[in-house]
Amino acid sequence: MQHLVDTDQFSLSQIEQIMEDAKTFKHNRPPLLLRDKVIVTLFFEKSTRTRSSFEIAGKKLGAAMVLFDPSKSSTSKGETLEDTFTTLCAMEPDAVIVRHSENSTPQMLADMQVTPVINAGAGNYAHPTQALLDYFTMLEHFDGDVKGKTIAIVGDVISSRVASSGIRLFSRMGMNVVLVAPSQFMPEIDLPKYEKLDEVLDSVDVVMSLRAQLERHEIPHFENYDAYAKQYCITKERMDNRDILLMHPGPVMRNIDISDEMLDDLRCKVLEQVKNGVFVRMAILKLLLLDS
Repeated sequence: MQHLVDTDQFSLSQIEQIMEDAKTFKHNRPPLLLRDKVIVTLFFEKSTRTRSSFEIAGKKLGAAMVLFDPSKSSTSKGETLEDTFTTLCAMEPDAVIVRHSENSTPQMLADMQVTPVINAGAGNYAHPTQALLDYFTMLEHFDGDVKGKTIAIVGDVISSRVASSGIRLFSRMGMNVVLVAPSQFMPEIDLPKYEKLDEVLDSVDVVMSLRAQLERHEIPHFENYDAYAKQYCITKERMDNRDILLMHPGPVMRNIDISDEMLDDLRCKVLEQVKNGVFVRMAILKLLLLDS
């Protein structure tokens, strides 16, 4: 039984298979490979993109998707997470997709070894399917070769599970990762760090902007979001005519993370990331439910 808690659980050959399958799914309508499978989504945090993407991915492959809402379940009556999970698993679903605020939750559920567990985002540590879809988007843009390319991850890095999973995957796949953030938003990690965005734009191939999460910080570094945007918003003036791929995991805070003008720019792949997320998650479901 294989799980996806973070991307390091996949071998390089499995990651390559996911990329190839996602590419195939994107260009050819797939058969209903999972028509006899039942998949449960168990989201303890709000989600638009990830939850909908998984639901569409499963349905495109023919799976029955059961959408479990913890706020309307016995968890609101005091039932433990473990009991909720084992109760669902007693009904014999083929996989459970979970999102939770605690970093350790997906691994804890996976360790029970009752059904494949897929991490749809946990705490500030891991969001593996986002990392894989971002990697796929970059592979697609750079004609299949990202080794040696440099990506700048910009913004509230320390609070971002997207950044955390992305750093591990992109580095493993041969990319150079640099971080751009104020010191309070910077994790203690052995990577090149910059406080000023303009210092890196001439030397990077990709910029990944993150949602500004000022509310997560006990000690405010900025007076407001406008003050943050003056330093870290990706604008047309900052990007100029540089040939840089622009990405963001969403939701985008307009004119704080990325300006309206840049969101309409051809270099911006935010909606392409959303589209690719369906195909990558289809490939992940195929790998875990059919190929493992």
